[in-house]
Amino acid sequence: MRPDGEREWRLSAAEPGLWQHVVDQLGTAVVVLDPAGLIVAVNPAAERLLGRAAAVMYGQDLHDLCHRDPGGTRIPRERCPLLQALAEGRSARGDDDRCLRGDGRLIPISWSATPLTDDGVSQGMVVLVVETAADRRARRERAERAERAERAEQAERVERAAHTSALESLTERLTLLAEITDVLGQTLEVDEALARLSRLLVPRLADWAVVDLRVGSHQVHRVAVTGPEGRDAGQEDWRGPLPSAGDAAHSPLVQVLNGGGPVLQDRADMDAPPDSPLAAVHSAFLGATGAASVITVPLGSRRQVTGALTLVRTDPARPFGTGDVDVVSDIGRRVGLVIDNARRFGRQRAVAEAMQRNLLPPLPQPGRIQLAARYQPAPAGSQVGGDWYDAFTLRDGTLALVIGDVEGHDLTAAAGMAQLHGILRSLVWDHTEPTGAVVDRLDNAMHAITTVPTATLVLARVEGPDTGPWTLRWTSAGHPPPLLLTPDGNAQYLEAGQGLLLGADLSAGGHRPSAAHALPPGSTLLLYTDGLIEVPGSDLDTGLGRLRRHALALAHEPLDTLCDRLSSRMPPGSTDDIALLALRLPMP
Repeated sequence: MRPDGEREWRLSAAEPGLWQHVVDQLGTAVVVLDPAGLIVAVNPAAERLLGRAAAVMYGQDLHDLCHRDPGGTRIPRERCPLLQALAEGRSARGDDDRCLRGDGRLIPISWSATPLTDDGVSQGMVVLVVETAADRRARRERAERAERAERAEQAERVERAAHTSALESLTERLTLLAEITDVLGQTLEVDEALARLSRLLVPRLADWAVVDLRVGSHQVHRVAVTGPEGRDAGQEDWRGPLPSAGDAAHSPLVQVLNGGGPVLQDRADMDAPPDSPLAAVHSAFLGATGAASVITVPLGSRRQVTGALTLVRTDPARPFGTGDVDVVSDIGRRVGLVIDNARRFGRQRAVAEAMQRNLLPPLPQPGRIQLAARYQPAPAGSQVGGDWYDAFTLRDGTLALVIGDVEGHDLTAAAGMAQLHGILRSLVWDHTEPTGAVVDRLDNAMHAITTVPTATLVLARVEGPDTGPWTLRWTSAGHPPPLLLTPDGNAQYLEAGQGLLLGADLSAGGHRPSAAHALPPGSTLLLYTDGLIEVPGSDLDTGLGRLRRHALALAHEPLDTLCDRLSSRMPPGSTDDIALLALRLPMP
């Protein structure tokens, strides 16, 4: 409410198609003015009352065009109450004015004006215009209807029922639109998004739903066909590549795919002969479904059409209406946006995965010691992470092992992983200091050289001659502990050597510890990232116990087989990528 108690009109965030439909159906003339008093919108009732087409009135000054005094003279602008109200941003009305119609007739009118605002800023004014004589006629008609009270009451009941039905239908459409928006926002996978969409549209809004996507400049694939449960459109599978659409064809589907607006068809429209191979396939599909009413809308905007959505109703008594076209058009825009985002995400993900795989180094072949490694991207729909592994021979012949995880799940994380990989190699290659001291120096360098905020890793050295005995020396910076499998059937987590993750603030004079453990001949050492043990809804101890059981069951397998099967045995639900580095010592 305004401070003076008058009610303001505010531009609503509701669906533009719905508001347009409401205004068009009003029997009262509605004229929308911009802050300068120029006409920016009229409804059909205004065109009829003012005797002018909308296209002729747009951009015209309403006052100069048709506002007159009772004598038919143009009112001076400084004395016009409508212009004064527009300038002051307040409501106003007039009851004894005249309007000069386009045909030259002068008609008596009353008008009511209300300001339009957006966050307190005037956007113009909406003016309702009523012919005064029409009001008097309406009062006489109401008086006559009062004499026929019983029939009027019955008509009112019928009208009330119709309004209730219309409101229920509108509520159902808006509810469906909200559900679709929510469902589409939960995935970046095109196939999953379309499957969820189809389950909502059929049978609530249509009997059949079809999605056609552009996969190239002139290629179209029918990727989804959904109908009533237990029915198919004949014996043919209608999904797959479609024939060329062509640019000259005029069938509704071709026009929509080429950037046209939504199309509503009835049975007579569908009887027109197809004018392209694509139109012929689509016409055959509509015939197979027994289509009685069809809506075809673009996916996306007219500037960027990613495909088309076709909805079919088979009951002639329940055809689509213009309100359905508005709702389905809005759905098409939202689906097109989801598809476009999913494709962008897929391209970024492919680049990041390729970058990450190319940065993971080939493994050395240190004598009789066996090495194997695996990198597994996060499941579809998740982002690429910064998990990495490394194995290389130091200057003194010692084998170094590294497993790490950089914070983040994007190209930045993959780039940070590459930075740490290079810095750590340079720090450890020709230094024989304890692993804890090397990790501390890496932590200091990470702040000065890279943009990585935090990371975890295990740095280990396998010391000993080619024939053994061997000793593992390692430091963990906030990373899950190595798992040692011995030939006697035991599995042990090496929990010593634990220190703060990289990026944490070590207290003055603090340092990360180093640890050592003898490695028996024939033993297997597993270094891994948290994607192998963390599953949503499960705690860390459960994940560590699961990994121990699976590793023991596979301990007798060749090292490559162990790595392959270990990652495949992890339960579903993980949203993280996995890096795994395995070492097996020879038997005497």
